[in-house]
Amino acid sequence: MTLLSIIAIGGSILLVLLIIGAVATVLNERSLVEERLGRFLDDEKPAANAKEKEDTLVTEWLNRRVARSESGGRIARELARADMKLKVAEYYALIVIAVIGLSTLGYLIQPRNGWISALIGGVIGFFAPRFYVKRRQAQRLKQFNSQLSDMLNLMVNGLRAGYSTPQALEAVSREMPSPISDEFRRLVQELQIGIPMEKALDNLLRRIPSEDLDFVVTAINVQREVGGNLSEILDTISFTIRERVRIKGEIGVLTASVRASGTILSLIPVFLTLALWFVSPEYLSNFFDASSGLPQPMCGIIAVVVIIAMIVSGYLIMMKIADIEV
Repeated sequence: MTLLSIIAIGGSILLVLLIIGAVATVLNERSLVEERLGRFLDDEKPAANAKEKEDTLVTEWLNRRVARSESGGRIARELARADMKLKVAEYYALIVIAVIGLSTLGYLIQPRNGWISALIGGVIGFFAPRFYVKRRQAQRLKQFNSQLSDMLNLMVNGLRAGYSTPQALEAVSREMPSPISDEFRRLVQELQIGIPMEKALDNLLRRIPSEDLDFVVTAINVQREVGGNLSEILDTISFTIRERVRIKGEIGVLTASVRASGTILSLIPVFLTLALWFVSPEYLSNFFDASSGLPQPMCGIIAVVVIIAMIVSGYLIMMKIADIEV
């Protein structure tokens, strides 16, 4: 297969996907009200609601197949936690495009060992979107936890001023910065369309898997059932969360060098191997060639497995040392 044919096939696939997406978007007739209400539907049953959430032909084809498994709900929760405006089918389509694009790129960079290079590019394209989603989740969760104590102070002041719990939550959605304002704005909107308070709080906790937020949700639910002074409870929780954030920050500073060293030392062999493969594949091929002086190619395979095991175990040990619970 020549270089021109590879470029033509890849370009044709991308062109077909763009045409399908453009045509399906033009033919979309779902109203704005349905689109807004669809954001607050229960995402625990993707099989029952899949056909109501499609707005393109590509997502319709993928959602019918995703709905048959339990991975659809899990992926939807992961995207919600990362605050990515993608549907499950669109996320899978992104993975397919990344795999095809990076496989083609790997083949073009090193056509001499094209299929192995394409396989390397496909593996990177498969895991790159997942890594990006996890990264977005961690950053957003960290920002949310850092704003939680200020949110509780604002909510306590509102309750002491005579606000009800929904009014205090609405004040938080107006006054606080993102991302906490976005999540509480969605919580208030769910309450406005008739979702019970307990269910709306559970949805919030599902989108933001924070231990500190779990304390707040539990306190609000218990107060609604048995009564009590919610402002004093939240004030105590706010002090506890503020101290936990402070201690976590100090621990993070002290263990930053360990975490950075573990990450860098683990990634250097990976990037160095990839660079050597695309620059000089013969150098790595000799490692598995029996004529290069090794007893047999199996020795090279065993050595690679041992190296990977040592890198992974070293990384896990260093991250375990730096992981101090508060």
